[in-house]
Amino acid sequence: MAMNPEAVEAAASLVAGADALLITAGAGMGVDSGLPDFRGDQGFWNAYPLYRDLGVNFIDMANPENFARDPAFGWGFYGHRLELYRATKPHDGFRILRGWMRQRDDDAFVVTSNVDGQFRAAGFPDARICEVHGSIHHLQCTVPCCAEIWFCEEAVPVDVASMRAGHVPRCPHCGAVARPNILMFGDWNWISGRTDVQDRRFREFLDAHRDARVAVIEMGAGEAIPTIRRIGESVAARLHAGVIRINPREPDIGDGHVGLACGALEALQAINAVLTNWGMSTSR
Repeated sequence: MAMNPEAVEAAASLVAGADALLITAGAGMGVDSGLPDFRGDQGFWNAYPLYRDLGVNFIDMANPENFARDPAFGWGFYGHRLELYRATKPHDGFRILRGWMRQRDDDAFVVTSNVDGQFRAAGFPDARICEVHGSIHHLQCTVPCCAEIWFCEEAVPVDVASMRAGHVPRCPHCGAVARPNILMFGDWNWISGRTDVQDRRFREFLDAHRDARVAVIEMGAGEAIPTIRRIGESVAARLHAGVIRINPREPDIGDGHVGLACGALEALQAINAVLTNWGMSTSR
C-alpha cells in the first residue's frame, strides 16, 4: 500500500515542530533488520519449523518453566535468539531516528517492548532507553538466589536440528541455571530491577516535558499485545502530543495524529526525505 504523501508531510511537520521525541517500538521494528516476525503461531512456526513438529508455540517456549524442566531445551530457543540478535545490524531507520535525537541534544526517549537490544546496538544512550519486557542480553538467576542482573558475555551455541543449547549459562553466585532477564509468560521470578530504573528515568523525562512540544513516533506496535500503543496514547493525552503511528497492518489512529500504513524503515526514510526537501533533515 502506497503511503499518502499528505500523511507523510503531516508526520514530518510533527517531527520538525517537536522540542523532544518519544520513540516507541514494538516487534515490527526489527522486521526491516531481518529479524523474524512472531505474530501468531504461524509466524513463530515459520521462523522455527521444529517447534511446529513438536506442537509447541511461542507462549510455550517463552515460559520460565523450560529452564527448570529442561535447561538445554529452554536455552535452545533463547540461545538461538541471542546469537541472532548479536549478529543483526540495525536497519537504517535507527540511524535516522538517532540523527533526529542528536539534533535535539539527545532530548528524546525510547520505550520498547523488544528484548533484542537493537537500539543499544544502534548507538542510542542507555540512559534514554526503557525496555519494558527486559533484555535478552542480560541474565538473572532462575532461583533467584539474589537480585543481581548481569550482562551476558557467554556464547550459547545451539544445534538447530534439535533446538538444544550446547552450553547453559549459570548463576555466578549459586551455580543454578541462569536465564534471560526477560518478562516471560506466567513469570513470577522475573527480576525487574533494571527495567524499574529505566522506567524511573522515563517518568522523569515525562515530568520534565510537561510544557514541551513532544512528538511520539510509534513503530511496529500492534493491537494483539497493546503495551506500546497504550504507552504512546497515554503520553499523547498527558502532554497533548501528536502521535505518528507506523504500522503496515493496523495504522488507524484518531484525529490530530498521523497513521502510516507501512514498515518502520520505509516510513522513516519518507519522513526524512520530506525534512531534507524542507532543509530540515537532521539524520547523520
